[in-house]
Amino acid sequence: MPRSNHPRRRRPSFSGGTAGGRDGAGGGEDGLDRARLGIPERESAPDGEWAVRTITARNAQKVYTCPGCNHPVQPGVAHLVVWQEDALFGSEAGLRERRHWHTNCWRGRSYRYR
Repeated sequence: MPRSNHPRRRRPSFSGGTAGGRDGAGGGEDGLDRARLGIPERESAPDGEWAVRTITARNAQKVYTCPGCNHPVQPGVAHLVVWQEDALFGSEAGLRERRHWHTNCWRGRSYRYR
């Protein structure tokens, strides 16, 4: 079969680059992770505005310490990742200080943990 001299079409990916990573952006996994994890929900509480993202049991792969009960959040256990949207030093600082909570600990928390 003769070789075609037509260039191949590039298919756009969800991360804004091109499929196959030929554009050199290297950020294809970031867009995929965001799509897989979803958009965080916003919650208002007496201690501020919070972003809350649900982590499914399938995506829970590390051990974290829950700040509500000080017990480990084991791999394979669905839980929440929580960060403060209106942090004192900006939203990026709040994101850096995110914590993994058991779902029941977050729902039944008292506001004395600060």
